[in-house]
Amino acid sequence: MLREPYEMTAADLSKAYRMNKLSPIETTQACLERIKTCDADINAFCLIDPAASLAQAEASEKRWRHGVPLSPLDGVPVAIKDLLLTKGWPTRRGSLTIDASGPCIEDAPAVARLREGGAVLIGKTTTSEFGWKGTTDSPLKGITRNPWDKTKTSGGSSGGSAAALAAHFAPLALGTDGGGSIRIPASFCGCYGFKPSFGRVPAYPLSPFGTLAHVGPMSRTVLDSALLLNAITRPDARDCYALAYEAIDYTTRLGESMKRKRIAFSPRLGYAKNVITEVESLVAAAAKRFEDMGAIVEVADPDFGDPLPIFRTLWWVGAGFILDNLSPMQKEQLDPGLRNIGSKGANIALNDYLRANLARGNYGSQMRQFMERYDFLLTPTVAIPAFAAGQNTPFNEDGNDWMGWTPFSFPFNLTQQPAASINCGFTKAGLPVGLQIVGKMFDDAGVLAASAAYEAIE
Repeated sequence: MLREPYEMTAADLSKAYRMNKLSPIETTQACLERIKTCDADINAFCLIDPAASLAQAEASEKRWRHGVPLSPLDGVPVAIKDLLLTKGWPTRRGSLTIDASGPCIEDAPAVARLREGGAVLIGKTTTSEFGWKGTTDSPLKGITRNPWDKTKTSGGSSGGSAAALAAHFAPLALGTDGGGSIRIPASFCGCYGFKPSFGRVPAYPLSPFGTLAHVGPMSRTVLDSALLLNAITRPDARDCYALAYEAIDYTTRLGESMKRKRIAFSPRLGYAKNVITEVESLVAAAAKRFEDMGAIVEVADPDFGDPLPIFRTLWWVGAGFILDNLSPMQKEQLDPGLRNIGSKGANIALNDYLRANLARGNYGSQMRQFMERYDFLLTPTVAIPAFAAGQNTPFNEDGNDWMGWTPFSFPFNLTQQPAASINCGFTKAGLPVGLQIVGKMFDDAGVLAASAAYEAIE
């Protein structure tokens, strides 16, 4: 074995357990020790419970010893974003307004599926407050930093999960994505993040941001995200929006050829500003790699305008809903940026909200028609690399906050399509840059296949 247990992928850990070369207890102890040693200046975790994690590892070791693991992820450590309910642990959502005493009596669907599969829940990861922005700092836990450069942000709002992966605290993590919250930190931290088609992964309770919000896997390899997706797509009756369950093994298409696949490459989606030259160059080179694999790649912009006004209206109304359920004292405890957009959202007229929903439907229809001509759409994940930790934006405040530097992510929350971020290189300063791979609605397996094909040639 060439690596420490905390450096190994989930697939490699599962293989090592099966061959009796490593135990879940050894892996869990190694991950916990690394977190203890290294997380103080990263702040990826808001909750660690070594006794509970080790108890899960001990139970897993017994199952592997008797040849009856519950799943390929039995005994594999998984970090859980602190927006997802986790039985026995508080879900604070990055907020001082939530009582740590709970009740903590149920698991979110994805967490429940992991527990049923024997995975070791290694801890809860940090998030911006209620997941409202594309960076990870909160009144509850402060700033989460990027392991590649600790003066930089990890991105957000699943920044704790991405930082945990990049720092080798765990091989797998769960994230949520309402406007890029899986893909943004995946890009900034150089890991793989996958936002599945809406409803593919059951979710409960529904996010305050409604049907913009997805749950998905994060990992250091595409294979590991496919393995995680196999587990968390299993059905849960609590989600009335969930897609019909399909018993798909998402690993089976990972060797699929890209030859003759039709791919649109859109460097700016027809409207994006502030895209730095290094990002454009790295993403263009990544698109060329698909050509080298035999794909038919053409520059093509979805030519139906900037959807920011649509998204902003829906996002601000969601923030306003959060505020509506808080007392005046609790509102004073909020992240000032969340309080600001929530106040604006509370004043959006019902007709304007309904108009935004209608515009969203039209935008999604246009995007689906555009995608009829292509198997995949390639864009940058984020317009810029990671910037200074503790800031919401590196630009002058224009009222759009984090949305001003994330023009490529939130459109695909509006359309609900599957979209992934995979590392496509590094800036001269050594910061990761992400390539976004977007698929047709429901073609989650296709996006994973395209991601794996790119990963294999890098």
